[in-house]
Amino acid sequence: MRFTFCPLFSGSSGNALFIGAGDTRILIDAGMPGKAIEGALKEIGILPEMLTGIAVTHEHSDHVKGVGILSRKYHIPVYANERTFQAMARTVGEIAPGNRRYFNDEEDFYIGDLALYPFSIPHDAADPVGYRVYYGGHSVATATDMGYMKKQVLKTLSGVDVLLLESNHDPDLLMQNPHYSMYLKQRILSNHGHLSNEASAKALLSLYETGVRQVLLGHLSGENNTPELALSTAVEALCEAGISVNEDIGVGLAWRDRVSRKFEIE
Repeated sequence: MRFTFCPLFSGSSGNALFIGAGDTRILIDAGMPGKAIEGALKEIGILPEMLTGIAVTHEHSDHVKGVGILSRKYHIPVYANERTFQAMARTVGEIAPGNRRYFNDEEDFYIGDLALYPFSIPHDAADPVGYRVYYGGHSVATATDMGYMKKQVLKTLSGVDVLLLESNHDPDLLMQNPHYSMYLKQRILSNHGHLSNEASAKALLSLYETGVRQVLLGHLSGENNTPELALSTAVEALCEAGISVNEDIGVGLAWRDRVSRKFEIE
């Protein structure tokens, strides 16, 4: 198959990203119930038993909820660093020893035809990573669940063909939310929390300078953001810098509760 990139779910309620090329089909994270992920895969013509592996970013339940059931049901290998395996053990349950695949951060590894580069990100998890995935001279990446955009992460994402970039919250909506404790608000706003719309837009400007030309804004909060606000914040920042959206760079949204745009890179 062509180099394919398609967020199945992206948000505070669950995350799963499909990437495929050649004879390889993987998920990055499986943070929804197994049946939901099975249904989303079938929407894009993929049977769950066709999956080659699941690569995990970190142990929070919105990223691993369906990992265990999918691995056990379809005998799918699970890839994670050692600390993440330890931290997610209770949530995902038993993973067959032959399906536990360990990697080291900042070191390339392969799943079939795909090369994956796991890079460290600032988030309040055991050992969280994002991924840049390579195939045939092209690359795609996911960069969510970050308290801030590190210079090293910007460098790692330089020139990627398609990027899923966090745009989690609007700080004013977050602070006005009566359902969130002050502790939780401070956690989200911290350097190990989540990227705000403004921080995401600022990062987008820097990424454009490196050659990034297709971005989906993802991991939007269901309570502290809206799709319209996330998109307008990014578009306004780009326009103020003289960058034309759609002509110079494509910017879209990865949806929280349904399959998003599928990219096929040639």
